[in-house]
Amino acid sequence: MKLLVTGGAGFIGSNFVLYMLQQHPDYEIVNVDVLTYAGNLENLKAIEQNPKHTFVKADICDAAKMDELVGQGVNVIVNFAAESHVDRSILEPDVFVKTNVLGTQVLLDAAKKHNITKFVQVSTDEVYGTLGETGLFTEETPLTPNSPYSASKAGGDLLVRAYNETFGLPVNITRCSNNYGPYQFPEKLIPLIISKALNDQPLPVYGDGLNIRDWLYVEDHCSAIDLVIHEGVNGEVYNIGGNNERTNLHIIRTILEQLGKPESLITYVKDRPGHDRRYGIDPTKITNELGWKPKHNFESGIRETISWYLSNKDWWTRIQSGEYEQYYAKQYGSRLEQA
Repeated sequence: MKLLVTGGAGFIGSNFVLYMLQQHPDYEIVNVDVLTYAGNLENLKAIEQNPKHTFVKADICDAAKMDELVGQGVNVIVNFAAESHVDRSILEPDVFVKTNVLGTQVLLDAAKKHNITKFVQVSTDEVYGTLGETGLFTEETPLTPNSPYSASKAGGDLLVRAYNETFGLPVNITRCSNNYGPYQFPEKLIPLIISKALNDQPLPVYGDGLNIRDWLYVEDHCSAIDLVIHEGVNGEVYNIGGNNERTNLHIIRTILEQLGKPESLITYVKDRPGHDRRYGIDPTKITNELGWKPKHNFESGIRETISWYLSNKDWWTRIQSGEYEQYYAKQYGSRLEQA
């Protein structure tokens, strides 16, 4: 099998590429990433010499390039490529619409033209909007996004559905809860708190810190997508959650406790606009129909995550300094295909 994985140098995408090559060493993976600020080829050091992995620096909005790549025998497209930072979407909505909507449409056209066997759209629970104190998001929950980021992801999801209904393109959509684990960009909550706490810096907490998210260890997410590729029913949506709802304040206190740092580092800041209060995913469908279950609970996952960041300080300090952005040109430039 030959997979085209988009956004494969980002947090979840790179974890997925590493996972798939370990689980399916005979598969070929073409890894496409434009290497914006969140894309980091250092995430893929372990497979630099793996002949089954090919990296291509390209933008998914480049229709000619996507057509060329998909036309080289690709069977499955897994679309991770997305602008995904909510705060950035508030500042630059147009960038999010271009990548998350137009980019998805470009990939769908290439998939349709070359008759691929499956298109997997990796989406987010944020397309469902926000929850009250009770209830969970199911696959039947209406899409009511509240940020430019989630609205752009919902737009991409609807295009995927439309290509299935109109053109018969075989698709699945997965919607996950908040991921955490190795290689997560330090702008996100958990690595941000770890890095700042280690440096005894103030820890910014939006509002009252009681916004609730369901947390999913990234390896468990990868295993679910692997299952959807092979067993997912055509046209179906699958919610992927960790059954680990925690407030942001609980997350921060847990990290501080494990690092032996004081809670006095917590600093409350003005809440961001449109900040959803609670997300909670019901993964019953993927559990009952495909047999998926996460291997990690939050306690084990956060221990592994903290341990990884403690052991890989050079990785995240290079990101904070901006040095990681030179890695492509310095280490790979002459050897990797470029758009």
